[in-house]
Amino acid sequence: MVAMTTMGLSQVISGPTHQAGHMLDLVFIVDGGTVRVEEQNILPLSWSDHHLICVSFAVSSNLRRGGGPTKMVRPRRLMDPDGLLRSLGDLPVLETGDPVDVLADRYNSELARALDMIAPERPLSLRRATSTPWFTEELAVMKRTRRGLECIWRKSQDVSDQARAKAAIKAYSVALRAARKAFTTARIASAANRPTELFRVVGEFLRPPEAQGLPDDLAARCSDFAHHFAGKVAQIRRDLDSSLIVVPAEVTEVPVCSILWDSFRLVLPDDVEGILGSVRATTCALDPCPSWLVKLAKEGLLDWFVTIINASLCQGSVPSCFKQAVVKPLLKKSSLDPSVCNNYRPISNLPFLGKVLERVVATQLQGFLDDTDFLDRSQSGFRPGHSTETALVALVDDLRRELDRGSVTLLVLLDISAAFDTIDHGILLGRLSGMGLGGTVLQWLRSFLEGRSQMVKLGDTCSDPWPLTCGVPQGSILSPMLFNIYMKPLGEVIRSFGGRCHLYADDTQIHYSFPSDSKEAPRMLNQCLAAVADWMRRNKLRINPDKTEALLVSRSSDRGIGWQPVLDGVALPLKSQFVGPPGLSVDA
Repeated sequence: MVAMTTMGLSQVISGPTHQAGHMLDLVFIVDGGTVRVEEQNILPLSWSDHHLICVSFAVSSNLRRGGGPTKMVRPRRLMDPDGLLRSLGDLPVLETGDPVDVLADRYNSELARALDMIAPERPLSLRRATSTPWFTEELAVMKRTRRGLECIWRKSQDVSDQARAKAAIKAYSVALRAARKAFTTARIASAANRPTELFRVVGEFLRPPEAQGLPDDLAARCSDFAHHFAGKVAQIRRDLDSSLIVVPAEVTEVPVCSILWDSFRLVLPDDVEGILGSVRATTCALDPCPSWLVKLAKEGLLDWFVTIINASLCQGSVPSCFKQAVVKPLLKKSSLDPSVCNNYRPISNLPFLGKVLERVVATQLQGFLDDTDFLDRSQSGFRPGHSTETALVALVDDLRRELDRGSVTLLVLLDISAAFDTIDHGILLGRLSGMGLGGTVLQWLRSFLEGRSQMVKLGDTCSDPWPLTCGVPQGSILSPMLFNIYMKPLGEVIRSFGGRCHLYADDTQIHYSFPSDSKEAPRMLNQCLAAVADWMRRNKLRINPDKTEALLVSRSSDRGIGWQPVLDGVALPLKSQFVGPPGLSVDA
């Protein structure tokens, strides 16, 4: 035993292994090694004087499968709509008169229970792998054949084996390029009629994302993001409040139209079924069940959806669970430093059924806006029949018309910091009331804005939630429409000084045309910009003069005007080109 100890071995058997009471059979393991004894049993045998030794070992190895970080997942193959509906059984009857919060919570709990029955969570090891969706089974066979012929040639060094190996290598390379090309062509063709998807697909091919793992301390990183996003908005609001000389009074507006919309139209099962087909199947971490599975099982869940949505519309209340958001930080540009929180944009992921409810309200709100012609006609963002193309056509048409008249045009592109996040709820509700909304419609929109919270999620780790006292959530269906309503008076301010504007959501372009020898142009344009800056401050929006750009559009002989526009005390340098809304580039 002493000799074994000097060799770094330990004996692990602790009892007699012979019927005479002696320890004759020994088991040794390396001290401090990767093997440890978890359990041992010594059992007598009737046909031998030696006992049976049963030892259970635990072996740790860096090469074993399953090492590294894990996450909890549900096997998709176990998720089928029929199984989900069977697990739900006879659904309890929901009444529209019940509080909508109770209805939504019951829906979430029942769906989560059914999903746990058919597809319980299990741990999955996270392994980094390069995505090669074009790699087919035929290519895998060709790759194995190529490697086999290479091995034969390297062993034999025969000329004929070399020729066969080179032919296999060339054939595999040609087939691989052809498969990749066919896959790329098919992806681009599938997005031909969807500009947003096409832009994303082309961006993936031109700028493949770098593989970046999650930081080691996810809890600290989540907390950093949460404090940054909340602190940024709070600081902007403090700066705006301190810059106001006179605190604005409470906003009250007189309705500008004779139509008063005070109640929603209740939905029918066919209405909800159509909306389910139009809403993207995006799943939030707060969803009790993947949205794609919910859409497949809609026949059995449709009555629940209708009851919850109609209860919300009748009661003028949004369920609290629909007002919680999970924020996923999105890097603004791939070239930015991913370790800096300020280089990220907060994107809110909201519960799927909450988005369906928003779509119902957005459809009816859009109909009201169309009937009243309320929105500014120069607003092209998030409106049916409008896009970056309409913004480009309208802007270029205005510029060319002024050039034909012999005028010079100054084009100013305003930059607004965190525009969606700093919207004042009181001012927005005043605008909604002023456009003719009331009753449960206005009550529902107030409920939609107030009492919201969000948290940052990285991997399986979440930050503590924090309340939102201002702003509209990015990622919401209703938020762009509410933002357009909020920005509507800005166009009137600009036109009151003889200027024109084009808006695409929070991208605002002001253009002011004048004769090249005009003496009044500097005063009028700077007064216009001062009024715009003042309107922004009073409406809790912060202009960033350092990122605001100005472009002089004129004939080649009139490149200078002898002065610069001034915004919020900052002289704007004149540029020869700038990029506006997505896809819009203007060159003087």
